[in-house]
Formats: sequence, structure tokens, C-alpha cells
Amino acid sequence: MHALALTMGEPAGIGAEISAGAWRELAATGPAFFLIDDARRDFGVPVTRIGSPAEAPAAFARALPILHRPLPVVAVPGRPDVANAPAVIAAIEEAVALARAGEAAAVVTNPIQKSVLTAAGFLHPGHTEFLGELAGTDVPPVMMLACPQLRVVPVTVHEALSRAIARLTPDMIVATARIVAHELTTRFAIARPRLAVAGLNPHAGEAGTMGREDIDIVAPAVARLRAAGIDARGPLPPDTMFTALARPTYDAAICLYHDQALIPIKTLDMAGGVNVTLGLSIIRTSPDHGTALDIAGQGRADPASLIAALRLAADISGRTQDP
Repeated sequence: MHALALTMGEPAGIGAEISAGAWRELAATGPAFFLIDDARRDFGVPVTRIGSPAEAPAAFARALPILHRPLPVVAVPGRPDVANAPAVIAAIEEAVALARAGEAAAVVTNPIQKSVLTAAGFLHPGHTEFLGELAGTDVPPVMMLACPQLRVVPVTVHEALSRAIARLTPDMIVATARIVAHELTTRFAIARPRLAVAGLNPHAGEAGTMGREDIDIVAPAVARLRAAGIDARGPLPPDTMFTALARPTYDAAICLYHDQALIPIKTLDMAGGVNVTLGLSIIRTSPDHGTALDIAGQGRADPASLIAALRLAADISGRTQDP
């Protein structure tokens, strides 16, 4: 099996530290991965430069394999430098190209510092949108957060809450849910995915007494999904659908805005949550956290989420069916 491609992420963040931690944990068992980064950096573990991804599996047990891509400026923990932004972007582009060419099993991305990339002219709100441009299909990319207890998908993502609510439509909910249902079948081997669709207002609107959005926007979307043969239900009251009793009744929660999805999953499993991008021509996962500039270089970063992202990418790669 091919190794996974891991990108450097923000060089001043915790990417190098958690990459090394992931290698320590996985060296003996796999899955094997290689890092696209500057091999001259101090990773605190044995490293080996590889010339191609094909060399990674054989080297992985003894050292962290690195495709050496020099940084323009020496990375200082906690102090991002916009001069390194092109290298960060290039690492993502290379990882995607390798996955599309079949030379890497999947792409796993370390966290980026969006403000630094934006200052360098990066035009995308985040990883998900950029990956959609690089490896998109005929559907928009969808962000899913997953941990053993819960999978959540926000219909609207990186935008102001007022704008997210204003532009929410039944079409958006249906399009997102259809992608989720398809990929839960093809990539997660769930024969008939069950989708729980969150309401927008408190108590899902209380039959219109707290706003008509759930009646006019969410309910019609659920009806269309059910008519298309998708096991969807809702709108469900957001304050109860994430409880321990409710979670086992569905395979993924379709949420209407960013925090409605991310607060419950990060509360349940901040360390083990994984970001999975659906709707791409490749497999992509990432840790469910940011660059942690405040603790970079201090030996305090927890690699658990990256380890979970690597394991999930390998699992999906091993069971993915062609659509």
C-alpha cells in the first residue's frame, strides 16, 4: 500500500512537533506516511530524506521520511513569517498532485495559519475551499468532522453567522446531505446512512413561534432528501440531538452553521477529532485543531488528533469503493 502524504502546515506552529509525535506512535505499526517539509529542521526524531513517495514505506520503521522542500526563511516557533507562505501552499499542491497520480494513498494536512497565507495573496477561506480547487469533482467540497462518538457536517462554514443564515436555502442543505450520504456509503462502508438534520432556531423553531426558517427552509430540504431515498430526519432541536442517547440513532449530523457542528464534536473529543473533506477526487483528512502558536516549540503539543487523522485516512483508503 502507498504511504500517506502529510503536509508541513504552518512552519511556526506545532506541525513539526505533532508530525514527530505521530511518527513515534506509528513507526512500529503504521500506517506509513511521509512529510513534505524542510528536512533541515529539528524534529527531535530520526529523519531520512526520500527521493519519492515510493521510498517511504521501507524507511518508515526506522526514521520519519521527508520529501525535502527547503523553507525560504528559518521557522521560529510562535512567529509566522509570510515569506514561508509559498512553501506552505506548495506543499499542499504537491501532496494533492501525488495523491491524484496514485503515488500517495491520501493527503493529511497539518494546520495552516490562514492570516499568514492571506497576507501572501492566498484567496481561499481555508484548506477545504483550496482543496476543492485542486482536486474537486462536480460537487462542492464538504467539511465533515469525525470522532468515534459523532460525525458532523456544517452546511455553511467559514463566514459570519449573519451571512450564513441569510443565504441558507433548501438547495444548500440538500446538496450537502446528498454528498454526505454518498460518501458515507462509498468511503465509510455504511450501506444506508442515517442523517439527522439540525434545526436553525431554538427547539427547531417551536412550530414557527421562534422563527419560520425551520418550516420554510429545513423541513422542505428533509422532505426532498427522503423523497430521493435518503434516510434523513429533522429539523431536530439542536440542544438535544447531540446527547448520548441521541447520537447512536444517526450516522452523521447535518448542521446549518460552523459552530453548531464544531462545538459538540470538540467538546466530546478535542484530541481525537478529525476533519475529513468530502466531495474530492482524493482522500483528505486533517487534525481538528489549529496551529497552536502559543505553545509551539515547547514540547506540549498533543499529536492525538493527527494520529487519528492518519489512521482514518488509511482506513478510508483501504475500503473506498469507486463511485
